[in-house]
Amino acid sequence: MATQTLFIFFIFNTLLFLPTGNADLSSERAALLSLRSSVGGRTLFWSTTQQNPCNFSGVQCNTAGNHIIALHLPGVSLSGQIPIGIFSNLTHLRTISLRFNSLSGPIPSDIASCVDLRNLYLQGNNFSGHFPDKFFSLHDLVRLNLAENDLSGEISSSFNNFTRLRTLYLDNNKFSGPLPELKFDKLEQFNVSFNNLNGFVPKSLQTQPKDVFLGNDLHGPPLDDVHVPPAVSVDFREKKRKKNRLSGGAIAGIVIGCVLAVVVVLLFVFIVCRKRSNKRRTNATISKQRHAEEEDVLGEKPLTGDGYPAAMPALPTSSAAAAGGVGDASGSKKLVFFNNSSTIFDLEDLLRASAEVLGKGTFGTAYKAVLEGGMMVAVKRLKDVSVSEPEFREKIEFVGAMDHKNLVPLRAYYYSKQEKLLVYDYMPMGTLSALLHGNKGGGRSPLNWESRLGIALGAARGIEFIHSHGDDVSHGNIKSSNVLLTKSLEACVSDFGLAQLMGPSTTPNRVAGYRAPEVTDPRRVSQKADVYSFGVLVLELLTGKPPTHALLNEEGVDLPRWVQSTVKEEWTSEVFDLELLRYQNVEEDMVQLLQLAIDCAAPYPDNRPTMSEVTSRIEELHGGGLNPDHVHGE
Repeated sequence: MATQTLFIFFIFNTLLFLPTGNADLSSERAALLSLRSSVGGRTLFWSTTQQNPCNFSGVQCNTAGNHIIALHLPGVSLSGQIPIGIFSNLTHLRTISLRFNSLSGPIPSDIASCVDLRNLYLQGNNFSGHFPDKFFSLHDLVRLNLAENDLSGEISSSFNNFTRLRTLYLDNNKFSGPLPELKFDKLEQFNVSFNNLNGFVPKSLQTQPKDVFLGNDLHGPPLDDVHVPPAVSVDFREKKRKKNRLSGGAIAGIVIGCVLAVVVVLLFVFIVCRKRSNKRRTNATISKQRHAEEEDVLGEKPLTGDGYPAAMPALPTSSAAAAGGVGDASGSKKLVFFNNSSTIFDLEDLLRASAEVLGKGTFGTAYKAVLEGGMMVAVKRLKDVSVSEPEFREKIEFVGAMDHKNLVPLRAYYYSKQEKLLVYDYMPMGTLSALLHGNKGGGRSPLNWESRLGIALGAARGIEFIHSHGDDVSHGNIKSSNVLLTKSLEACVSDFGLAQLMGPSTTPNRVAGYRAPEVTDPRRVSQKADVYSFGVLVLELLTGKPPTHALLNEEGVDLPRWVQSTVKEEWTSEVFDLELLRYQNVEEDMVQLLQLAIDCAAPYPDNRPTMSEVTSRIEELHGGGLNPDHVHGE
């Protein structure tokens, strides 16, 4: 009896201390926190106080909530090497997406412990070394994307172990050697371009398009070029070099001739420079002063004895001349105000204002000016204006006549040969670009779904209003830094009409990510090109990523291409900003807005909707349109 009692007690204690589902989830949570501490990430805000990892951004658990089955962390600025031991504690993962980060070192071999793995997305990192042999035991793998890394070694015939594989992207790496026979019954997507592969394309892959093999030393179908074997090519080049080798005397003659030519050129340059030296000395002081005006830091100390603030531009006319100019618009040295201006002030008031630089954009430098009465305005000092004075005034007055609640009001302008100033209402919340990308720290206030949808709607209404003034009227420079926000986060579009004032040298490289593919002259942008730019803007709102060249200190991505490739692989949730993934009840609306943005960013103009159609579709998501008369101004 005692023996029986002891046996029952032993069984009871054994069952009591068996690992439970919660214990497994705790170890998986610890693995995630180890991943965060080892490779970081600016947007990987997993709280150590949050006990349930299923609520972490980018983490998906199974229906029972006892295991993590998906890890979606694309483009969240992860960097460094992932230590071994993390994925061996996440063995129930079915999807791993670490694409478009800055991860380096070898691919973690313990990913092979994830025996249920179906999808592995590691493209767009800096992984190096060989593809781990352990991975070939993952027989259920369906999608494998290793493109755009630094992986090397040969492509093993063991890839055939992936009998369910539908996607295999190995392009833009350093794989070398011959390409083996790869026989996948269900293969849909394949690419090995731009590696160091050589030899013939295997028969099993000859039905693939030519593009997937480019950038290698491969030949045979479907490649058309007949390749000369590398060894023969080297011998031929060596013989050609020997045949064409110059004698020592010929080389010496060439060198002496070149030296004499350089001496003659330098003598000519010296004579020309001496003639112009007086003129350069005369202009040197002016040039230095203008350079100082452009680069001066914010402040209120005087730039000159005239009392101009340091950050405000000193106009070439004296203060007395400015105050005493004639009132005629064509010859005035005063500010010219528009009818929508409720407050009038003169040039002296503006020049006496304390000021600070807001930023330097495509068309010039913007300043925040605080007038003596406390009124705040934004002043844009234009650069590279190429049109004549009458044309400038005509175009600016057309812009100033625009009156809509979703356009930043242009209140006044100043024109002289040396200076062109525009005076706008000051928008206290700054730009959408700064709000999306400026503060990525822990104290950041997330931009919620309703705010982003409202910003998209406001910007669409502003652009639609511009387009309503004629088929040939467009904005021409739509980007997130030209969408300014009120205190209630209502969007107001700025910089309308300025592209037509600038010379061809003012090519905004920083907005290349927003520009429609058909645009060749930034001064002539169609309405359909505006729609494309707006589509990229909405993609930026939804993904939280800046498009290529949109920021000076942060490399962006080709948003339309990136979103299309991600959605094509049926992982739509990966494109959304992690800050949006907490709003589960509006995921359908987010997908609809994403589809609208993709439609706007269609490569061909005829496939894009009009801004009226765009606005209507956003209004449906926003609750049916809050202002049916928005096109007519307010």
